[in-house]
Amino acid sequence: MKELVEVIAKALVEHPEEVVVTETERGGDIKIELKVAESDMGKVIGRRGRIAKAIRAVVKAASSRTDKKVIVDIIE
Repeated sequence: MKELVEVIAKALVEHPEEVVVTETERGGDIKIELKVAESDMGKVIGRRGRIAKAIRAVVKAASSRTDKKVIVDIIE
């Protein structure tokens, strides 16, 4: 899942070298944290959070094969 979020984020931003994705696992949950440059934050979130919702939907669909819940957080 980490690689999926990283590929999507790098395609959206102007500074792909500043994209940092970390993945932590607790019990049955996987938490993915996405950090981007401050100037690219709007591109990853989108108007009214539409792009962020779309990223979460894609990750949820990709993780449906596993029994684990995946949470995607965008960190400032």
